[in-house]
Amino acid sequence: MNILSGRFKGYKIDTSLYTTYRPTKSSVRKSLFDKLKSLKNKTVLDLFAGTGVIGFEASSRGADSISFVENNRNSINLLKVNIKKFSKVNCKIYNMDCFDFLKKTYYFDLIFADPPYGLYDLKSLTNLVLNRLNINGTFILECDKSVEPFFNAIVSNYGKTKLLTWNKK
Repeated sequence: MNILSGRFKGYKIDTSLYTTYRPTKSSVRKSLFDKLKSLKNKTVLDLFAGTGVIGFEASSRGADSISFVENNRNSINLLKVNIKKFSKVNCKIYNMDCFDFLKKTYYFDLIFADPPYGLYDLKSLTNLVLNRLNINGTFILECDKSVEPFFNAIVSNYGKTKLLTWNKK
């Protein structure tokens, strides 16, 4: 996997056959980031971070800081390997459950979540996340195409993948 655009364009993200993550396809990432406005000086939260490709892509496109939340040991180790490639990235890894993390008092401009399909209550997750968005912030939830939109989400379909988006006014 490679970073698609920005100051780190072309940087390779390490992956592993020994983890259970499901990386966001490059075509979906490209569309997602092309739709977003400038990320300059924005704070980003990458929930269920896996390899960290979403957070690193956001940093490459100008985000000020990235928080990775992941609780899988193999994915945490992979994040640490990938962070070493991005020496100028202001980021932090939180090795914990995303629901526990979201109960803390952190706020972000952009939150991206790609939970394992079918394992989480997406409405409960969304409720928590929307309370952690700054004004004018955006939450993007990657899910299976079979998920019915809820809470007036903006829907984007990409084959087997669906992105649900909310903007906080």
